[in-house]
Amino acid sequence: MSTLAAAAVLYEAKKPLSIEQVRVLPPQKGEVTVRMKAAGVCHSDLHVMNGDLSMPMPIILGHEGSGVIEAVGEGVNSVEIGDHVILVWRGSCGKCEYCSSGRPALCDMGTAMRFTGLMPDGTTRFQNAAGDSIRHYAGVSAFSSLSTMPEASVVKIPKEFSFEKAALIGCGVITGVGAVERAAKVQPNSTVAVIGCGGIGLNIVQGARMAGARQIIAVDKFPRKEADARQFGATDYIDVNAGDPVQAIKDLTDGKGVDYAFESYGSGKTAEQAFDATKKGGICVMVGITSAADRAAINVNQLVYAEKTLRGSLYGSTQPRTDLLLLIGMHQHGRLMLDELITKRYPLAGINEAYDALQRGEVARSLIVFE
Repeated sequence: MSTLAAAAVLYEAKKPLSIEQVRVLPPQKGEVTVRMKAAGVCHSDLHVMNGDLSMPMPIILGHEGSGVIEAVGEGVNSVEIGDHVILVWRGSCGKCEYCSSGRPALCDMGTAMRFTGLMPDGTTRFQNAAGDSIRHYAGVSAFSSLSTMPEASVVKIPKEFSFEKAALIGCGVITGVGAVERAAKVQPNSTVAVIGCGGIGLNIVQGARMAGARQIIAVDKFPRKEADARQFGATDYIDVNAGDPVQAIKDLTDGKGVDYAFESYGSGKTAEQAFDATKKGGICVMVGITSAADRAAINVNQLVYAEKTLRGSLYGSTQPRTDLLLLIGMHQHGRLMLDELITKRYPLAGINEAYDALQRGEVARSLIVFE
């Protein structure tokens, strides 16, 4: 039997999300249904809304969330009804070569759910009032008050931990901090540049601070981002409107560039800037998601003559099922800043307003809070 839920449905790119009642089908074998409590307003969903990333529609977006297990299907053993959970937006099978080698974000199961909008069995668990199927986003669809998903898409967390903080950890925090710790392996006393200071970029900044970097250069196009970046650990701030950010980074590093550069904005141009701002022997990490058609012109000779390393990082190159809990512990012990990330809270009905504010650069991170 299906259950009604309030959801934000995208029917067409470049159109507002439609707030409506949808039918949520019960969990099948190996699935759970989650009553959503909080969901992050993340730029990755905006790429789909703007048409930069093509997805089958209609679809319910949202991938950064937390909630309570409301129902479980046959064979589920890692959670039970009433458990509090963080959503995992790259669910993984736990058996393939990528899962076995500690790279679950690359699992084909998560990739298929991300690009088809379907559950692993090739069907959906959402229907609109007309009875039409609605696709899932990243297997979780956090912008629905009730959502059915694979068991692999949830991680049980302590019940005393805040749902709002849990939602933040589920994407922006683990992706940013993970990129520093797992992808780049930033060393103490090093220099770091972060291009793009949204929710993920700020967590790269604080990850670099936690790693002991001596200089952290934050780069963004919105002047108001400077206060956020410095709060999370930036030692310097560059407003790209004031001139060439690559030259500005080099001016701050005796002409050398930085040991580690991170691109967290999501464009070919900023990817080029991050690579060019990396010093000889340094590491450049791409974290931001771009338009599917975007390309970057990289000086290939610098990979050889300057021995630069260029790599990507998906989901912070982490193992979410264990690393999400480690991040909770870091916050509980005072190492990881979370409260300072939350700029504004919105009800589900205000989600379009929330994304307008995101595009204007007015927030560090905003949340959709479900009643």
